[in-house]
Amino acid sequence: MDGTVLVADDDRTIRTVLTQALTRAGCRVHATSSLTTLMRWVGEGKGDVVISDVVMPDGNGLEMLPKIAQDRPGLPVIVISAQNTIMTAIQAAEADAYDYLPKPFDLPDLMKRTARALEQTQHIQHIQPEPATSDEDHPDELPLVGRTPVMQALYRLVARVMNTDLSVMISGESGTGKSLIARAIHDFSDRRTLPFVTTTATDLRDLEGPARVLARVRGGTLLIEEIADFEDEIQARIVRMMDTPGDHVPRFMATSQSDLTEGMESGRVRQDLYYRLCGATVHVPALRERVDDIPLLTDHFQAREERENGTKRWLSPEAVELVRRYSWPGNVRQLENAVRRLSLTSRADEISKAEVEMVLGSQPEAEPILGGGEREKLSTSVQRHLQRYFDLHGNMLPPPGLYQRILREVEAPLIEIALEATGGNQAKCADLLGINRNTLRKKITDLDIQVTRRRKLM
Repeated sequence: MDGTVLVADDDRTIRTVLTQALTRAGCRVHATSSLTTLMRWVGEGKGDVVISDVVMPDGNGLEMLPKIAQDRPGLPVIVISAQNTIMTAIQAAEADAYDYLPKPFDLPDLMKRTARALEQTQHIQHIQPEPATSDEDHPDELPLVGRTPVMQALYRLVARVMNTDLSVMISGESGTGKSLIARAIHDFSDRRTLPFVTTTATDLRDLEGPARVLARVRGGTLLIEEIADFEDEIQARIVRMMDTPGDHVPRFMATSQSDLTEGMESGRVRQDLYYRLCGATVHVPALRERVDDIPLLTDHFQAREERENGTKRWLSPEAVELVRRYSWPGNVRQLENAVRRLSLTSRADEISKAEVEMVLGSQPEAEPILGGGEREKLSTSVQRHLQRYFDLHGNMLPPPGLYQRILREVEAPLIEIALEATGGNQAKCADLLGINRNTLRKKITDLDIQVTRRRKLM
């Protein structure tokens, strides 16, 4: 994370913990126990994100939000509060807080939300100097590019479902633009003036999560990302949330990389959730399914690079043909990153085939890697698997969030094997792993690990 975070809390321990965690993550931190000091910092233009308690010695943090919005439009404020009531969440949302977390909060969760808030601030700062590329100059242009029959069929389907209240299920591989489709449906619908809120499993994990999310949406559009990966308990909460959304009924949309029908048949996706979400289904094609759009997309990304950096670049005919033949496992997102890199590193205005080959690299087949024998060190085996994973992306980087994905892959089997070894005794398992028992319980819940108690000779 990169940016400055302003922390306001009258609890010295919380200020210390947040300061240390945010500093380790790469942020600059200003911490205070006074709302007066916080407001002075905001007025001076300091900070990219604010984390504030509600009840402070010199005022109420929620009452300061309108003033912050007036002085610093777009500055995200994350509200934390020991007043763990639905009304507090609603009041925070009504005051346009970026996010709300009850105390005691989960520190990693708060760090993720802060990172997202910083990304939003940086994105706003990045796009403000570019009025020439606003949608007002191209009012009929969707935030998608493609002229092939499959894309035209997609546009027609989007137009048909746009102003209905049907829930929408959007499927497609990673990097195809599922979130762009959801945003387009919202931005060109009757709900365009209402909030567009994206939520993940983390937002719905605690009991008050659905209420907080609904309070933020306020009758707008709620996008649930990668619904097939949600645990059964959270899926059940979404069903209840869709059945009883309150006074302001939002439009529900969801995305999934996997086939939701297959997920329902295999038991990974609840039947009741499936039928509620699939009011209309939209499939976003992979880039290899619309090869003729690749030159158009390339021109689009190069034109954007020219506007942003003032460097005009184009592909040679041989380079264009190579780009068309590439399989693009990362789809449009990978193409975008490749064009950006080529535009920055090319030695001439015309990008050669050789330069494209250097950026794309080879395309090794995704074959499974066998173990290297019983005496191989764990670190060596892990290194081989990780190197293979990077190689599969050629010279492009894997999707963001790799650290947490890898940790989850390793953490789940480690805990499962440790629980098996200790006969399901969580106290012994926590001691074996060297972690706090409450931490173990939370990980068991988060990773959806089944625990069976039995006698075990130790």
